[in-house]
Amino acid sequence: MFRESLGLNLGESGFEVMEFNGGRPFLDWLGAGNGVDAILLDWRMPGMDGLAVLRSLRERGVRVPVIFLTALSDDIYEEAALRFGAVDFIEKSRSLAIILQRLRLITEGAKPSATGAAAPGAGPTLKRGKLELKTDIARAFYDNKPVDLTVTEFNIVCALAAAIDADVSYRQIYDLARGADFVAGQGEEGYRVNVRSFIKRIRQKFRTVHPEFNGIANYPGFGYRWVDPE
Repeated sequence: MFRESLGLNLGESGFEVMEFNGGRPFLDWLGAGNGVDAILLDWRMPGMDGLAVLRSLRERGVRVPVIFLTALSDDIYEEAALRFGAVDFIEKSRSLAIILQRLRLITEGAKPSATGAAAPGAGPTLKRGKLELKTDIARAFYDNKPVDLTVTEFNIVCALAAAIDADVSYRQIYDLARGADFVAGQGEEGYRVNVRSFIKRIRQKFRTVHPEFNGIANYPGFGYRWVDPE
């Protein structure tokens, strides 16, 4: 498997490697007081996907550099990972030499404490007009008022807000909610109905705190984009 092969190569290149078969065992290990200099995550993992693991790390105050190493190459995944605090996003198709060089640069550039704990209140924030997203705690605010979003809804809003002057496709939004290549609904594009439902609920929640909210625009036949108020 890719994980075992990569671990072997990293070990032969001088890295001390710990491997886990899922996000939950790793989080339990880290929570027991163990520490690392860098964390490699895949987007697709058993039990918890890589983004969920990253969010859990940030909620715990862990600031160890996180690198996504994945077969998913679409910009929407890279944007989501970086917005939640990943320091790099590398495709598995890249050569081992490239992966090793990036890992060395990252580990040499940041030497955290044993558990990588950050100062209280530290964390990335994404702002677009009246929208403020605190990605380390998955909280959304609009016009300084909290918006009660689920984790899935928050991830969708993050993706829309991160795509400056660009549309996010129906498929990209659905993959964020259900995972890449998941099939739902009737027909090859049945997932679009589900995406429309996600967007409808998100709009309703924003209008609860700001009745005139119109920050999510539809590009018929393609997807949605975030629109800053004039």
